Amino acid sequence: MFLAPYVLGTLALVVVPALLTFRYAFTDFTGLGPARFTGLDNLRRMVDDPFFAASLRASAVHVAIAVPLRLLIAVGLALLLAAPRRGGRWYRMAVYLPTVVPDIALALLFLWVLNPIYGPLNQVLGAFGLPQPTWLATVWGARSGVIMMLLFPVGEAFLVALASRRALSTRLYEAAALEGCRPWQQLRHITLPLLAPVLVLLAVRDTVLLLQVSFVPAYLLTDGGPSNATLYLPIYIYDQAFEFLGFGYSAMLTLVLLAITLVLVVLQILLVRRWRVLRRDTEPPPVGGLAAVWRGAVLGYQPIFGPPTCLT
Repeated sequence: MFLAPYVLGTLALVVVPALLTFRYAFTDFTGLGPARFTGLDNLRRMVDDPFFAASLRASAVHVAIAVPLRLLIAVGLALLLAAPRRGGRWYRMAVYLPTVVPDIALALLFLWVLNPIYGPLNQVLGAFGLPQPTWLATVWGARSGVIMMLLFPVGEAFLVALASRRALSTRLYEAAALEGCRPWQQLRHITLPLLAPVLVLLAVRDTVLLLQVSFVPAYLLTDGGPSNATLYLPIYIYDQAFEFLGFGYSAMLTLVLLAITLVLVVLQILLVRRWRVLRRDTEPPPVGGLAAVWRGAVLGYQPIFGPPTCLT
């Protein structure tokens, strides 16, 4: 009984819409009349659709730039704020705060920030004698503006990386410090390899998020423009369904978006396995020494970089 609300919600909001999407993807449904089965016509139309190709390119550029930047910021801030320090809880709260701001409010805020006339960003650039671009009126200005907005709500990835970093054993860092490892060596040879599974998880999550949930920022900031530079797949699907009443075609686009997301996630996992990040370490650890501490701390995962030279 306790699970009944969640089961009903999942059925009503996930399962039923998914089944309807599969059904309407092979029809010419417009919402104004009965759906007529058309076979693979929507798929053939998609192949010849230049706007679909433009939206695919825009989504690819968006994901290729935004995912590494968001991951770098979230993990970087987590590593900086992992150690106890005075006022640390306030810094951590400041990092997480933009995540609880609704997307609409954040987008409206950035419409003001990126305004070329009275926006604070251009005023700061002008004060330093730097160029003041018309952010949302050029191709790369619009792409940069949308990505810039998405760099702020990284609180969820920040919390996961912060908790993972704090869960690492301090014995490893103490041993590394005794052997003369510098902070950069500890980061490269200890922290990043141990956090590799978490980094993979965050990369996969952000890929899915930015491919499928980038609708509100781009729609409010640019509405897909200029020159289709921010016409991401969710925006194109929305336009086809609710502006042109092409529910059947938009359902096919939704299935393609799902397939693209699955392919990218599988490729990321296969690439990580190729790098042996998630492969179980079958070699026995060394008999003794500080290198044994390093080997014992990797929690069964074989890292990319190998033991630091100062521990061998």
